[in-house]
Amino acid sequence: MSPKVLLILLNVLLIIHLRKLLSEEIKPVVAPVAAATTAPVVAATTAVTTAMEAPSKRSKLAEATNILDTILKNHDPKLRPGIGGKPTVVSVEVYVNSLGPISILDMEYTIDLMFYQTWYDERLRYNNTFESLVLNHDMVHELWIPDTFFKNSRKAVEHEITLPNQMVRIYKDGRVLYTIRMTIDARCSLHMFKFPMDSHSCPLSFSSFSYSMNDMIYKWQDNFSLEMNEKNTWKLLQFDLTAVSNKSEIKTTPAGDFVVMTFFFNVSRRFGYVALHNYVPSFVTTMMSWVSFWIERDSAPARTSLGITSVLTMTTLGTFSRKNFPRVSYITALDFYITVCFVFCFCALLEFAVLNFLTYNSKKAHASPKLRHPPISGARSCALARARARQQEEVFMCEVVTEGSSGEDRVCYSLQYLPSRQAPEVPRGRFSRCLKAFRKYFCMVPECEACTWQKGRLRIHLYRLDNYSRVVFPVAFFFFNVVYWLVCLNM
Repeated sequence: MSPKVLLILLNVLLIIHLRKLLSEEIKPVVAPVAAATTAPVVAATTAVTTAMEAPSKRSKLAEATNILDTILKNHDPKLRPGIGGKPTVVSVEVYVNSLGPISILDMEYTIDLMFYQTWYDERLRYNNTFESLVLNHDMVHELWIPDTFFKNSRKAVEHEITLPNQMVRIYKDGRVLYTIRMTIDARCSLHMFKFPMDSHSCPLSFSSFSYSMNDMIYKWQDNFSLEMNEKNTWKLLQFDLTAVSNKSEIKTTPAGDFVVMTFFFNVSRRFGYVALHNYVPSFVTTMMSWVSFWIERDSAPARTSLGITSVLTMTTLGTFSRKNFPRVSYITALDFYITVCFVFCFCALLEFAVLNFLTYNSKKAHASPKLRHPPISGARSCALARARARQQEEVFMCEVVTEGSSGEDRVCYSLQYLPSRQAPEVPRGRFSRCLKAFRKYFCMVPECEACTWQKGRLRIHLYRLDNYSRVVFPVAFFFFNVVYWLVCLNM
């Protein structure tokens, strides 16, 4: 064998041996090398995918822009949809965020609402994969919007925090949804005759300002029911929301016939506040004025101060009840109650004035004749005393009574009022005729005990006037309250 062939064989053996050694050393390093090789491949794949999606997004934006430019290019916001043909139908829906407070003095209420209007505009149709396009407040002026106004509003404010709360959504079939949030101060005529047991219906009416029913018609959304946030009804304060209703009507004006849509918010007053601040103080003050009937009639300062205090308190309560109240010309149920309580307090003061006047007149001093009659016993002494009293026109007669005690006679004298034959002078005029008529049917003790008084007539005890008042005043006030509450609660 030649030397060249041997060298070739040796080289082949060396190469095989080296390959075996290299394969054993490279096995532990295969995994890190593979990972290092895969990472750049994944990154490259992601970059390729993102690069493919970026043109897709740019194409969507360009497509939406193209749609808006196309539909707005042929759209005139000054002309209503379908002009010269059928009237535009606008569907309405409302969501009430809050209701109240209700101002009694200004006769208005505040409402915060979301107002939704929907109509069809053929000029805004488009064919594309977009179901709808949402536009903010900047694009509202580019579209035709119904000129809706609230007929009974005094002030309306559109919310602008953080941006104007307006939105337009355009659907591919040409349907347009316009949403706006606003706060409205609306008029509400309050009939206060039954105050504080009153109920009211506050309306919110809206219509088109310039489009008559030949151009635009309002209608309620299908299956419409007014939605309210009941958590905010506390703003009504003195009222409870009892019901909500709506109606539509056609009103004729010099500009034409217009469709008017109206909501009605029915509220009823809560009785607790008025009862605590008006009825209870009036009731207690009236009862307090009756305390004077249990005070001695000689305690003029105490009874007078109590009566005057009661009258002034009722006057203050009457003024306080009208403080935050509209200046209506008719009397309300509360005014009537306070007026009657005032009359009871005034009559309690007047009762003491009458009692004091009559008591003072009955205690005038009379000159008493001297008793110089001899101690004559028997009926003869009484007859002589009466005859002498009538002849001398004395105001007292003497009655002599003889009593026996231990075999001895004792003479007792008793005085009795005896009016003279000559009638007292009575003032002339209308007052004298009234006084004669009064004395004809009534008498007052001690005048009733005179011997000239005719039996069978009404007898009023002067010193028992307080006793009569202790019964008459509470009973009369009780019956008044029964009738008052039965009538007011059933009106």
